[in-house]
Amino acid sequence: MSDKSTAKTTARPAAKPASPSPTMRTLHFYWQVTAAQMPLFVLALVSTLGFVFLLSFANPWVVAQVIDRVSASSVAPDEVLAVFGPSILLLIGVNVLGQLSSKLQDYSVWKLEIRANYLLATRAFDTLSNQSMTFHSNRFGGSLVSQTQKFLSAYTMLMENLVYAVIPVVMTAVFTVMMLVGTVPLYVVILAVLLVVYVTVAYLMYKRVLPLNSRAAAAQNALSGELSDSITNILAVKTYGREGYERGLFDAANRDVVHADSVRMRSSTLRGAITSTIIVVIMMLAVVFITGGNAWFGISAGTLVMMFTYTYALTMQFNRINLMFQMINRGFGDAHDMTLVLDEPTLVADVDGAAALSVAQGSIDCDDLTFWYADANEESKVFRNFSLHIPAGQRLGLVGRSGSGKTTLTTLLLRLSNLQAGSIRIDGQDISQVTQVSLRQQIAYVPQEPLLFHRTVRENIAYGCPHASDDAIREAAVKANALEFIEQLPYGFETVTGERGVKLSGGQRQRIAIARAILADRPILVLDEATSALDSESERLIQDALRNLMEGRTAIVVAHRLSTIASLDRIVVLSDGCIVEDGTHADLVQAEGEYAYLWSRQTGAYLTDE
Repeated sequence: MSDKSTAKTTARPAAKPASPSPTMRTLHFYWQVTAAQMPLFVLALVSTLGFVFLLSFANPWVVAQVIDRVSASSVAPDEVLAVFGPSILLLIGVNVLGQLSSKLQDYSVWKLEIRANYLLATRAFDTLSNQSMTFHSNRFGGSLVSQTQKFLSAYTMLMENLVYAVIPVVMTAVFTVMMLVGTVPLYVVILAVLLVVYVTVAYLMYKRVLPLNSRAAAAQNALSGELSDSITNILAVKTYGREGYERGLFDAANRDVVHADSVRMRSSTLRGAITSTIIVVIMMLAVVFITGGNAWFGISAGTLVMMFTYTYALTMQFNRINLMFQMINRGFGDAHDMTLVLDEPTLVADVDGAAALSVAQGSIDCDDLTFWYADANEESKVFRNFSLHIPAGQRLGLVGRSGSGKTTLTTLLLRLSNLQAGSIRIDGQDISQVTQVSLRQQIAYVPQEPLLFHRTVRENIAYGCPHASDDAIREAAVKANALEFIEQLPYGFETVTGERGVKLSGGQRQRIAIARAILADRPILVLDEATSALDSESERLIQDALRNLMEGRTAIVVAHRLSTIASLDRIVVLSDGCIVEDGTHADLVQAEGEYAYLWSRQTGAYLTDE
């Protein structure tokens, strides 16, 4: 049988285009903000060229002319100014312009960094604030802060390295060749070969060190995250006597930093030793040509001085290449993690042309919802073809054991996660087709754990209504049963609550959060165990306020403390993502089902929510 008859054609899948490396993506982000300040960037480049040429090349050239004139014949004392006057004026002019270029260089770089860092910080903040809750749940807040700071610092480091190191090195080589090639071409050719060897070796070693810098930066970010996690939860650490355990975790992360930095140091030191050897060879070449240049090639004294001065300046610049590459490596390493974050797709994003949600009534329809969390698999569905209709103005209670889907339903309503199938509509408008901001501006949300900022009590209450008057803020505090304790604080409404409201008790934090919802005055209200942190007396006092707040609004109340929802219009009991009971409190008690069982145990006890 012939080869032709047995041959088979195998279709190969088309290769996927290679994704840009993190380094190239970092350069992309940095170039965007630099291009936005192009006049400043051009000024920085031009002033750098002027600074290098005038002070490092024009100065020695003028001096060389003076030396050659002196070597040609003696100059009488009364002829000095006549002969060398133009050279003196030229030297003065060169130095004045050189120093002016230096100051322009400093100004333009500084101004460029200020503006670029503003744009980068804004981009990082917008990216982080617009990411989904799944994104934030899987990351340390402290690490994200550290990554952002390093991303900004890396731009400054790379820009200064470009202007103060890379450009001077390159232009020193170019100017050296330009100034000497016509006079000593052989010297320039040998020098150029050595410089090419130097740059090639430095670049190859730079590529080896780059991933080491990324690992060192990642280790630093992990250390920041570990420190943040421990400090944020310091009360748990102390009350459980786990200082030693946390120190062990921190020490392990700290040792990872030491190891990563040590590996980077050894590699950088080796690179420095090799490149320094090449610098020594270049200076040996200069010494040979300078000592024998006049005898072998008839080179003038002034030109010999220029050769040494230019070569020495060149070697001093190239001697900085080791540090220059080290700083470039560190800059790209520091920017690596935030670059990946900036390129990470947004799990919950507005569709193109999304309209603003308009709520006139407040009806809510959940149709055939299918949902599982992004970090779970399809088999771990929270909802399967789940449907629920909530008429406008209805006060609905959600009850169920842990994991039944109560809190998940409220997060889907707020569109903190996207559905895999089905839809949620408010007044007939699919919430996936409207802007997230407009959706959440129609919902007052009070979670089980109060969300307070490290700001004043006044700012925390007015967070959902920043332009509210003092009287409106005070009235909201009264309705939330918060005024009494607020007035007892050291500075009243101007008291800073501490990080996450740590200076207040749990019940006080919750009442501040409820006052915020009252002041926001939105058509839809979501209370997720909003009274769980209140003592019995505070709960009793706030029930009337909540009833007033819910009046005329569509309200969803998640509760384990059933006394919170007994008076609501309707109660829905969930189990494993399904509705197992639906009715009023009286109807469900009479039905003797799941709700009746929970009610029979009702003593104000708490169950753990999901």
